[in-house]
Amino acid sequence: MTATLTDARTATTTTRSALVVPGIAAAVAAAAATTTVAATARAAGVALAAEGEQIPLLGFAQITFIFSVVGLILAAVLRRKAARPRRTFVRTTVALAVASLAAPFALPMDGVSIAVLVLTHVVAAAIVIPAVAARLR
Repeated sequence: MTATLTDARTATTTTRSALVVPGIAAAVAAAAATTTVAATARAAGVALAAEGEQIPLLGFAQITFIFSVVGLILAAVLRRKAARPRRTFVRTTVALAVASLAAPFALPMDGVSIAVLVLTHVVAAAIVIPAVAARLR
């Protein structure tokens, strides 16, 4: 007969890293992708400027990464509190992503710049939401 003892700390750490590591990787990938979209648009002649000031490319990476980490924190909370964490996470983050699409329209920018900003929101959501949701049960 074999007995297996599991240390609660090890199980918690393993479970946490199963969410955090892929979540951070998705955040980095999304930050790189949105920065690439913005850089490509800028190279194609899109201003990406509000009131005459260009949005810095690093700003795309920073904001994408920060809000991706916020989504990761949301996933961690939902994993502990929600009866169906994956479904709740997907529904919540998709709704937040859709709501975030309105933000570029509030900026004094040309239509092409607004379209690029909307695209960056969609790209980030398309990378982070499925990657994090896949780690929830």
